[in-house]
Amino acid sequence: MGTPAFAVPTLEALLEAGVEVAGVVTQPDRPAGRGQQPVASPVKRLAVERGLAVFQPLKIKDPEAVEYVRRLGPDVIVVVGYGQIIPRAVFDSPPLGTINVHASLLPKYRGAAPIQWAIANGETVTGITTMRIEAGLDTGDILLQRECPIGPEETAPELSARLAKEGAALLIETLRCLERGAITPRKQDPTQASHAPLIKKEDGRADWAMGARQIANRVRAFDPWPGVYTTFRGHLLHLRKVRVVEGSGTSSRAVRPGALDVDRHSLRVACGEGWLELVELQPEGKKRLTAQEFINGHRPTSKDVLGGENR
Repeated sequence: MGTPAFAVPTLEALLEAGVEVAGVVTQPDRPAGRGQQPVASPVKRLAVERGLAVFQPLKIKDPEAVEYVRRLGPDVIVVVGYGQIIPRAVFDSPPLGTINVHASLLPKYRGAAPIQWAIANGETVTGITTMRIEAGLDTGDILLQRECPIGPEETAPELSARLAKEGAALLIETLRCLERGAITPRKQDPTQASHAPLIKKEDGRADWAMGARQIANRVRAFDPWPGVYTTFRGHLLHLRKVRVVEGSGTSSRAVRPGALDVDRHSLRVACGEGWLELVELQPEGKKRLTAQEFINGHRPTSKDVLGGENR
């Protein structure tokens, strides 16, 4: 049971390991692109390519959906980013249970966006957890875990691609251990839990009162959507690539947060603590620009303030 690209390596790993995949459950095709034509999920595309049975219920909790899964009679259900809450009637049905591949070291970052929030919060280490699904949100017993470092410049898509492969490998290891009875599930410590809610558009709005490092982390975390954005002279401006100005310390505190510092070739913005160099920007409805291209085309000055009225 899975939907996004993150789930594809797990399905590939199951097939390569010789596991008999009785069926694939994924989200219904969704309209996409300018023409809003229905588009199959990445998991469905792989399943069709490999000749697997595909089921796309509107709601997995509907009786006919529950009955379909029961009729398949799986020994185990594997869930990776399916996108719906799975009812007890489904997750309790297989003899080996229902296993979720989650992109964090649970109980940290329970929820829909663990990769993004780990980067946004400045974590340097994250990981993969395989766990048994139960009624709570990512609260089930932990089966296996594997730590993974987060690169200092790594973006959410880059980290997601790495963790997807790690998760696939850990899932195969988990299944083999379960088959041998070699795993002792362990309870999560709720006092150590943190949450990673679904990303909203407003999460990307730049708050220049934050420190430069915090904002830089958000640029990496919220790539490609919603991105980190602000306004320049009343128009939307996305920050596509930034760099913390090392050694700037707290020297921006005497300057209004959001104020620009412009020279012939570079563009810096004052933050609540430190300065941020703007490397690539994208004005509303336009292509991405280097700082030099933005300076040449838009003529910013040190009187401009991002996200607010000019002085």
